[in-house]
Parts: sequence; C-alpha cells; structure tokens
Amino acid sequence: MDVVLAVLVTLARVTCYAPPVDAPIVEPFVAAPCPYCAGGHRGVEYDVAPGTAVRAAAAGVVTFDGVVAGTRYLVVHGDDGIAATYGMLSASLADVDEHVRVGEVIARAGPRLYFGLRRDDTYLDPQDYLGVVRHRPRLVPSSGLPGRPSRPMPPTCPAAASAR
Repeated sequence: MDVVLAVLVTLARVTCYAPPVDAPIVEPFVAAPCPYCAGGHRGVEYDVAPGTAVRAAAAGVVTFDGVVAGTRYLVVHGDDGIAATYGMLSASLADVDEHVRVGEVIARAGPRLYFGLRRDDTYLDPQDYLGVVRHRPRLVPSSGLPGRPSRPMPPTCPAAASAR
C-alpha cells in the first residue's frame, strides 16, 4: 500500500507544461556542479524571431518583471509550486501580481528565449516537463463533407513517463 501511495504522490507532483513558443531548443539545460556554483545552464534557450509571442507554460501569478544585468525577465510562480522564468525578452505584457492562464501571451521574445524552471532552490530541466502535443488520428468522411475537429489530447512529458 505504501508503494502505491508513493507512486501516486510522485505522479501527482509531475507537471506537464505547454512549451512557451513553437521553436527549436538551441541551448539545453546543464546542471551546475552544486546549487550555488557557477557554471551550467539552468534552463533552455529557444531560437526565435524577435517579437515572437511568449505564452505562459502554466497558470500562476507573476512575481517578477524587470531587467537584470541588461536582460528582461518575467517570473511566474505556478499554481503547482514551480516557478517558471522567461528571459531575453523584448517586452513583457503581464504585471506583477497578475494571474496568468496557460497559453496566455505574457511577453515578446528577443532574438532568443530563455526558459527555466525551479522548485524552491532546485533548478529543473525544463525538457523533462515540456509536453509534446499529440494529435488523435481521425478518419476523413468519404462523402467529401468536412469532418468534425478532433478533441485535443493532453500533452505527454518525459518526466511523467519516467515516473510510472
């Protein structure tokens, strides 16, 4: 019984996010040697066109919007307890203390977009939490009439698959 409960708790903690942009990741996550050490890359970077709409990967409250060392950042503390950091922004469209919804446009990207996740003081590899959208196969009517649209499937995440 304890094992089943532990698995259920682990599954409940695995979050699957919608990617903030539709673009390739060009700089992967690299864990630092220790929580306070220099080095590593504590998020991922996307190659985007300047001005690309950046969407909230998860619902939450904006806790920071500002410039650090010449780079604009926006931080959303998720309803699930994970903080998402969006960086290298040309503009932010959400205000501090504003609640944002999944998929809502919250910023505009610069020439790249940084996206990082953190639970408390632990940086997480975003690729483990970014969902892959799958589409349901649909039969096309032979009558030539348009078919009905398929229902969206929930995204699947590597972290969710490995937790099972």
